[in-house]
Amino acid sequence: MIPIRNHDIAELKRLDLAHHLPAQSDYKLQQQLGGSRIITRADGVYIHDGEGHQILDGMAGLWCVNVGYGREELAQAAYDQMLELPYYNTFFKTATPPPVKLAAKIAEKMGGHLTHVFYNSSGSEANDTVFRLARHYWKLKGEPSRTAFISRWNAYHGSTVAGVSLGGMKHMHVQGDLPIPGVHHVMQPYPFGDGFGEDPAAFRDRAVQAIEDKILEVGPENVAAFIGEPVQGAGGVIIPPDGYWPAVEALCRKYGILLVCDEVICGFGRLGQWFGHQHYGIKPDMIAMAKGLSSGYLPISAVGVADHIVAELREKGGDFIHGFTYSGHPTAAAVALKNIEIIEREGLVERTRDDTGPYLAKALATLNDHPLVGETRSLGLIGAVEIVREKGTNHRFLDKEGEAGPIVRDLCIANGLMVRAIRDSIVCCPPLIITHGQIDELVGIIRKSLDEAEPVLRALKPEAGGIHSPVKM
Repeated sequence: MIPIRNHDIAELKRLDLAHHLPAQSDYKLQQQLGGSRIITRADGVYIHDGEGHQILDGMAGLWCVNVGYGREELAQAAYDQMLELPYYNTFFKTATPPPVKLAAKIAEKMGGHLTHVFYNSSGSEANDTVFRLARHYWKLKGEPSRTAFISRWNAYHGSTVAGVSLGGMKHMHVQGDLPIPGVHHVMQPYPFGDGFGEDPAAFRDRAVQAIEDKILEVGPENVAAFIGEPVQGAGGVIIPPDGYWPAVEALCRKYGILLVCDEVICGFGRLGQWFGHQHYGIKPDMIAMAKGLSSGYLPISAVGVADHIVAELREKGGDFIHGFTYSGHPTAAAVALKNIEIIEREGLVERTRDDTGPYLAKALATLNDHPLVGETRSLGLIGAVEIVREKGTNHRFLDKEGEAGPIVRDLCIANGLMVRAIRDSIVCCPPLIITHGQIDELVGIIRKSLDEAEPVLRALKPEAGGIHSPVKM
């Protein structure tokens, strides 16, 4: 039993304000709140804050703690590797045992023509690698004009300059005058938001046609790749309509374009397969992975690369002048290897596909009778609840997205459930070890929070500078 530390929470909050700039934060709000919520420990599917609250972590950290918290095996793997060889790089024609073994294990799980991996430390870095490797590949192939990427609006591919550019978050583009040249965006396959009431097959065809139209507009000879998440995570758990991904793959083959799947969230069991593209039966040329690779215990990411790309690199030779200090970090790789072993041993992929994933879908569906719920949707252990003003529509409060979601989210957290608000969707992505009873707890807290939010939301009135809401967090 790990002893519980007696943290001075008041002092930590003071230091947080005095010296710490949290990621993707409103620093004015951080100051108004008196500092961040201090999370002090975690076990299983629960996190604990400095005020003594136990919170069901419906987000698995940040879409990543697939095997749950408190895994002593992962701590031991890190400890043992640190004693033997804590760090060495993969520059200078060197490698260390853990990343070599991990590459073989990842290749086994990817299967087919995805045979090699390139290591990084984060999903953002993985997508930077995709960006550079694709352009390098086409130059080696004698088609240097193929530099353009096609992505989707509302996609998320990271926070680096290339990652934000590949992503389709317009509010992120505003900061930094992005996207960089050569990145083009098309509509997202979001039936509830962009195709409400439309025939699903017709909407699918429209979304696919938008990609082909963009390819033709840019010129097929100028397009390097199409990139997309199998299920858009940070975009709001957007699950594409049936047939979308096979049709996208067919388009890429038609025009000779690389197909890239961003598996940073969908990988390592989240959708009930080792990788999301396997659920959809497609064969990408590259995949980005991170998060569930180590269940977030240490930072590590990788890019899976198809054999035909590797063959070109080896035939033409020359340095791929790209890499990071921590590419193939031996301790992170050792933890990732042990993490995959746990997922295999406990059958978490199969359990998600056959048991807990379907159970979550049924549990979320019980919310469909709530007057604020426009739709529930899930695939494997990732799901969303759409909040609407009028049942049977996709009308938002104040006719503006993003007013209701944060209110419901804050109530969920106050009631003991960590979820995320993405515009007016409450999204969840719990650890793969979650039980039926814990899923019931998760859905029960969402219902309770919706009940508490309804009178607040019905009373919303526009005011200068925003809305009035009595919810305080």
